[in-house]
Amino acid sequence: MHAEPAGLVVVDKPGGMTSHDVVGRLRRILKTRKIGHAGTLDPMATGVLVCGVGRATKLLGHLALDTKSYTATIRLGVTTTTDDAEGEIVATVDARGVSDAAIAHAMDALTGDIMQVPSSVSAIKIDGRRAYALVRAGEEVVLPPRPVTVSEFMLVARHGTDLDVEVTCSSGTYVRALARDLGAALGVGGHLTALRRTRVGPFGLEHARTLEDLEAAPGVSLSLDEAVSTAFPRHDVNDVAAADVAHGRWLAPFGDEGVYGVFGPDGHVVALMRDEGGKARPVVVLAPAAS
Repeated sequence: MHAEPAGLVVVDKPGGMTSHDVVGRLRRILKTRKIGHAGTLDPMATGVLVCGVGRATKLLGHLALDTKSYTATIRLGVTTTTDDAEGEIVATVDARGVSDAAIAHAMDALTGDIMQVPSSVSAIKIDGRRAYALVRAGEEVVLPPRPVTVSEFMLVARHGTDLDVEVTCSSGTYVRALARDLGAALGVGGHLTALRRTRVGPFGLEHARTLEDLEAAPGVSLSLDEAVSTAFPRHDVNDVAAADVAHGRWLAPFGDEGVYGVFGPDGHVVALMRDEGGKARPVVVLAPAAS
């Protein structure tokens, strides 16, 4: 028997904590060192943070976490050094006269496949150093624009110069850069005052638990088997094929694009596999080592 927990913990991250802080708390709560996270959230942000526990840490690099959804609040008329509320204010403009029609038009222009300049305080590396570290050291940082996809940028409510919005976007999109660019397009500047991630890949707030909930009832949100079934196409095989896969051998191809999960007759996942060169090859074996 393997007592070590294995699965995904989907945390509803509180504000004021780094993603690394959350992993540290989980290690204490679940009493295991073998925990990692996927899709970092800024300290200011709250919401969905996917963490792998035990053998499920092997999943983290293969999860399709390329689509993310957020609720956010953008304040027009105030520009900051970091494009969010944690930076220094560099300019203030009266933005009360900006019309709803102008906001809708500017949002529409920032929707779809766009070129976005990441925030200078991002974690992107320049010559081996993080951009935010260079900014803190007093260096001027201008990052090159890169392609991102914003599939939804919608105004939900307006409270004066504060805009409650919903955003669905590709991985690598900076919502605080959207706030900056929206303010710039409207000629008044703007920054992000609140950010909550509601979904990353197939995992949403419905899967998430707060750290307080986890303290009270430690455990994974999704077992290893449930996590693979949720995140990947599934194929079930007989015990002979399952034994082959568990030992790293290939099978006949399944005809799928991308990575899929292969499960044995006992219902437990054996491996992630991919069709390659006319064969189904193991990408990562997840079955526990024979004891």
